[in-house]
Amino acid sequence: MFPVLNWLFSYRFREWILRDLHAGLSVGMFQIPQELLGVWLTKLPLPNINGFLSAFCCSLTYVIFGTSHHISIGSFSILNVAVTNILKIPNFNQTLSSNGWLNNFSDPTFMKDYTEALTLTASVTFLTGIIQLLLGCFCLGFVTTYVPKTLIDAYLTAAALHVIVSQFTFIFDIMFDFHKGPLGIFYNLFHYFLALPKANATSILLFLLSMAALRVNTSIKITYKHSPITFPMELLLIITVTIISNRIHLHAESSSAVVSRIPQRFLPPTLPDLSNLSKIIQHAFSLAIVSYFLLVFVGERYASLHNYNIASNQELIAAGLCNIFSSFFKSFVVSCAISGTVIQEKTGGRTQLAAAIGASMMLVIALKLGRFFQVIPNDILAAIVVFNMLPFLEKFLDLPILWRRDKYHFVIWLVTFAAVLCLGLDVGLAIAMGFTFFIITFRSHRMKMVVLGQIPNMNIYRSLSVYRAAREIEGIKIFQCCSSISFANMHHFKTYLLRKIPYTEKLVKKCHADSDSSSSSVNLVHWSKYGDKLSSRTFLVGAADASPDFNTGLTTKKNEDEVHTIILDFSMVQFVDLIGSELLRQIIHMFHNIGITVLLAGCHSSLMADLEKNDFFGSCVTKERFFLTLHDAVLAALDNHQQPDELEPTAKEFAEEQFAEQQKWIDNPICVFESCVPVWEKESSHAGWKGIQLSFAAADGFVAF
Repeated sequence: MFPVLNWLFSYRFREWILRDLHAGLSVGMFQIPQELLGVWLTKLPLPNINGFLSAFCCSLTYVIFGTSHHISIGSFSILNVAVTNILKIPNFNQTLSSNGWLNNFSDPTFMKDYTEALTLTASVTFLTGIIQLLLGCFCLGFVTTYVPKTLIDAYLTAAALHVIVSQFTFIFDIMFDFHKGPLGIFYNLFHYFLALPKANATSILLFLLSMAALRVNTSIKITYKHSPITFPMELLLIITVTIISNRIHLHAESSSAVVSRIPQRFLPPTLPDLSNLSKIIQHAFSLAIVSYFLLVFVGERYASLHNYNIASNQELIAAGLCNIFSSFFKSFVVSCAISGTVIQEKTGGRTQLAAAIGASMMLVIALKLGRFFQVIPNDILAAIVVFNMLPFLEKFLDLPILWRRDKYHFVIWLVTFAAVLCLGLDVGLAIAMGFTFFIITFRSHRMKMVVLGQIPNMNIYRSLSVYRAAREIEGIKIFQCCSSISFANMHHFKTYLLRKIPYTEKLVKKCHADSDSSSSSVNLVHWSKYGDKLSSRTFLVGAADASPDFNTGLTTKKNEDEVHTIILDFSMVQFVDLIGSELLRQIIHMFHNIGITVLLAGCHSSLMADLEKNDFFGSCVTKERFFLTLHDAVLAALDNHQQPDELEPTAKEFAEEQFAEQQKWIDNPICVFESCVPVWEKESSHAGWKGIQLSFAAADGFVAF
């Protein structure tokens, strides 16, 4: 419940403190102007004090309850835009004018709508936290364990593009209403393209210069005690531009145009109003899922890079508590602040102490010197955000490799990316998860069968299509099932067996035809009783025009299609469900009644237990058909069906010959010692052996035992 204790009592002070301090200063300085810019995208003028206190409390809450070492908690711009669409419920239609002026706060009607909007925002945030907390208490975070890494990479790549597009407002100094919904990102890009003639050239120039400085920073190498340290370019850029902006007017838009008109009084914490629960619960549930998955996806990414694990259920609890505290300050839904997380990780942060340092520094500096950061150009912060999103876009370079390695995951990546990019973070996530579960289910239930053959004179069996040395044993068909048998693939399983055994297929077709016509020339008249031996035969009688290959006994003509035993290698089968066990019993009965024995090999104990629960065994299907290894099943089939004078020596005979050869050496030890020089001798008390154990060294380098 308190993961902070895991790293707090094992904290390496001398090794980690400077790194965490460096990361905390960088993240804290970045969060100050970032919080001031929240009003631009949300158009909801929350007092600065409430925003900073909310960020501080959420950061400390995650430090205590979170399991990721690198997550920087905070507001996420795309989620904030989603919340502003909910504010249309009370017809709150506040907008920013072209020059950044807000409506008159002295107007009673406006103040009523303003207060109602803040109250509704707090209610949505509170309900989001409650949903996440309940999901965590019921341990429903396990769902993330079924999410493949390809889905996470594609989701974060699409989310990074959404974030980059949202920063165009600051880059071009153009303000308009964001479109949320299907193809919203393309709608916004189209409007930006139309508004480019009105863009602020100074803002674009400052953005490009900042991007160039951040790019140069990647080439700066600093080591401290043989460990690389990232140069704090973001920290230096914010401080430098803040000082210059307070001295010189840069003719670029900053947050001061809006922040200075927002009421700066502190709104005390109040209990959320849930009177509009029916109107907001759907939105709150969507925000709860998206903010949680975003938090876990980013956390998983950096946990895999630094070789530690995060607890999905604990992350749900941590996110829920953070949102509950955020609602008390009438703030927005919080999640992983991707830009802050990237900065915290690349500047060397090792634990959540960096987040605690950053939150504390942010609160102190913001309350005392916050007005100095109001004049920093918005495009500087946009450059920092965009540059830190670029690592997520590098996943495009892995697509050719992914195509060569696994085409299923390649399709999952493309579908996830397209769904999230075109339909948004919420709907896209639902489509991506549904499609991924469909692919996983389809792939796991897709029946894969391999025909095996024996490596001559060995008890090793390999695929006939892969190993040229493998040979099929006459009269025996060996099939290896490479997946579990269930209702989803049982039809393919049965069809595959009938297709691979033409002799059996012909008999089944004749039997089916004879059941429809009494004038058939060939009838299957012998049906083995359940008590018969495994070596039961099929007897066929017919009219004068019956096939000459059949008589009252076995066929006299040998051909490659003649099969007397089918062996199913179940060593790779994990389970057989109820429908699958019924099908398997039906197949065994079918082949048994036409004189073909079905043996099973390699079934592990849990599979046998499942078959017993499904009442699989009976008078015909007994455990005598099951063998520990595939070679044991082959020897049993040969013992029951093979005539010793008509086939080549089998693996069993080869093994007997080898044993006889070994016995000859034991009975005639003088043959072993010939031309060898004894080095030393020692009495042996090996189990069952009495005598002298010798070790020899021959002149020609050959040692015989």
